[in-house]
Amino acid sequence: MNRLFGAKSTGPKPTLNSAIANVDGRIETIDVKLAKLNAELATYQTRLARMKDGPGKAAIKQKALKVLRQRKLYESQRDQLQQQSWNMEQAGMMQDNLKNTMTTVDAMKTTTKELRKQYGKVNIDKIEKMQDEMADLMDMGNDIQESISRSYDVPEDVDEAELDAELEALGEEVEFEGMGEMESGVPSFMMDQTAPPQFIDEPPEAGKVKEAAG
Repeated sequence: MNRLFGAKSTGPKPTLNSAIANVDGRIETIDVKLAKLNAELATYQTRLARMKDGPGKAAIKQKALKVLRQRKLYESQRDQLQQQSWNMEQAGMMQDNLKNTMTTVDAMKTTTKELRKQYGKVNIDKIEKMQDEMADLMDMGNDIQESISRSYDVPEDVDEAELDAELEALGEEVEFEGMGEMESGVPSFMMDQTAPPQFIDEPPEAGKVKEAAG
């Protein structure tokens, strides 16, 4: 059996990337052969253009037809290999997408497990109680600020009529003081200094003042 089908291979199995590389290498080899055939056809075309009809020209045409058949065969093989390479590349992309999807799913499972573990430690009742306490403290702070900033019976508004009356009264008082100064000829702040003391009943006589001075 081994002579017919060969022994079982014990080497590593080929990967998709290695298969694509192998096919691409075969395509490059065919491209090299096609380039040689195209150059040979160009040479035959040049020779045929310069030759006259005859047996020699017919022999060159037969060679050119043979080269043309070979080129078509290699082109067909190249097209098949390119299609195989493209199919394997698509399979590789699908495989990569599947790997990425599985990685994403595993990551989501791990994250979900961790989230459940973390949320299991959270007590919603304690959080709500803390929020209520914070709201009470905020209300208490607002009450304290409002109490501190309270005014102490200071009138906030002044009536215009009351203001006009006060200004008119001040103006009359200033005019009355000015008239008193004009009649006495002495400023009001000096009137108390020139007036005799209140404890003397009569003013002193002029002769007695001179004797006292002498």
